Amino acid sequence: MILGVLLIICGVMIALFPPLLSLIAAVVLIMSGIFVLTLARSYRKASRRFNDPFIDVLMKF
Repeated sequence: MILGVLLIICGVMIALFPPLLSLIAAVVLIMSGIFVLTLARSYRKASRRFNDPFIDVLMKF
């Protein structure tokens, strides 16, 4: 319920302030990029530590 109210408030804010949408999109892209870099770094450390072929297959993609 709280999430629904929060989404409605965000929708109204975006409707009233259109530049807010580009700011939100930029923040989401930046945070997802940071997440991917952090995840790749931790997978690389894990593959060196455990020498697991499954992790090596995941790192190739």
